[in-house]
Amino acid sequence: MTVETGKPPVSTTPAILPADTRSRKPTAKALIIGFGLIAVCLVGLFTSTSNAMAGMWCVFLMLVLIFLAVPVALALSIPSIVGVFAISGAPASMNILSTAPYNTVASWSFSVIPAFIFMGMLLTQSGMTTRIYTATDRWFSWLPGGIGVGTTAAGAGLASVSGSTIGMTYTLARAGLPEMLRMGYDRRMAVGTVIIAGLPGALIPPSILLVVYAGIASVPVGPQLVAGAVPGILIAITYAIFILILALIFPKLVGRTKDAKKGPKVTWGERFHSLGQVWGFPVIMIVLFGGLFSGVFTPTEAGAAAALTALALCIFYTRKNQPLKQVSQAAFAAVASTAAIFFIMIGAEMLTRLLAITGLAQIVTDFIVGMGLGRIAFLMILIVVYIILGMFFDTLSMMLLTIPILLPTLEAMDVNPLWFGVFVILLGELGMITPPVGILSFIVHGIAQDPEVNQGQKISLGDVFTSLVWFLPVSVVFLMIMIFFPEMTEVLPNLMESMSGGAPPE
Repeated sequence: MTVETGKPPVSTTPAILPADTRSRKPTAKALIIGFGLIAVCLVGLFTSTSNAMAGMWCVFLMLVLIFLAVPVALALSIPSIVGVFAISGAPASMNILSTAPYNTVASWSFSVIPAFIFMGMLLTQSGMTTRIYTATDRWFSWLPGGIGVGTTAAGAGLASVSGSTIGMTYTLARAGLPEMLRMGYDRRMAVGTVIIAGLPGALIPPSILLVVYAGIASVPVGPQLVAGAVPGILIAITYAIFILILALIFPKLVGRTKDAKKGPKVTWGERFHSLGQVWGFPVIMIVLFGGLFSGVFTPTEAGAAAALTALALCIFYTRKNQPLKQVSQAAFAAVASTAAIFFIMIGAEMLTRLLAITGLAQIVTDFIVGMGLGRIAFLMILIVVYIILGMFFDTLSMMLLTIPILLPTLEAMDVNPLWFGVFVILLGELGMITPPVGILSFIVHGIAQDPEVNQGQKISLGDVFTSLVWFLPVSVVFLMIMIFFPEMTEVLPNLMESMSGGAPPE
């Protein structure tokens, strides 16, 4: 196949960043309505007769600010500070302002976040992403729907060295869409394959979202990271099998017709040569997972070692193309992304303190427990709730808005917090493709407007959303499997604990 030799630009807005890092300009009418709602919320807050009612007005104010395109960090922080001031006075609000920023991010375990981001940026700069895609295509192209299967495999592989869903989707769309369309794939099949191929990236380590969740839920970072590996790999395999089945039942969807174009025959020599081009990939996996499971590294040390390995690989791969410039670009992008994440986490900590003062979290827990729901019914309702939330919020925003409220309920429902972290992040990633926000859908649609990508075909936003109707049910079925077989998230954490000889490492 033909893969672009150019690398996508290093993005300072990976998938874990919220919608406020993207351009959203509310209309004048929306601003007038929004400011009116803000005034109503403030009046309600300062005239509330109970702490719980004051907390509800703060939550409403938070949602209004988010819909007005106020950065999520500020939308979390401002209502929390104002709410604490209204309930407990100026000293309490000053206490939050003076202690929350430091106490939230001054954790040694969170230092793995910039390490993972830096590692992903370095590997993008080094061109590893295109090499992985080339290798997976050459090994899977012989299958019915092989390019689609290879794209899915590439998504899983890129997840293991990146952790940025948007970065992976960009790469896969630029490399995979023109190739699938050239081979006669239905345009909806092609865009759908590209969109879902990036979803396992939030689960397969290194996953920054799982690290953030571990901080919010107060669970060990190491076990939480590896808990996502098996589900992430399994959902990638599930997507690949679904594409293969579609190709066998409806061969026209993947261009398998008598007059379809045939790609160049791939030799075994080319397949093994492509593996030689991605030798750095297993090296990083050995450093990261080998260090974790052997007990040589803590999760934080493993992240640092993997980043150092990626630095060496980036310098090696770009040794003839200004390596210091590539490293500096990756470093600046990593600093910007890390700062944005920490700012949002500070806002989430302020929200958590507000919920503690108002007692809203306990009220929600008592309400859900009082409904008499079992674990399965509770989680099925959450699937519906999160899919609806996903139409308006991104993954990180949903996590920060809901997890502080749901944590006491999870304990009452006997839901393993490690399992729930994987579950809620996969739900959030599905929200990244559902309209009307669906940032991944809009990214792929935008890339598909490039004549070099669409191969002369018109790909509308309707085509993109139609393709999702084919693939979303597969994702929901996988979520149901996770509910009935939660053990899939426990295999590697248990193995990690047994190999480390006791308590799970922080």
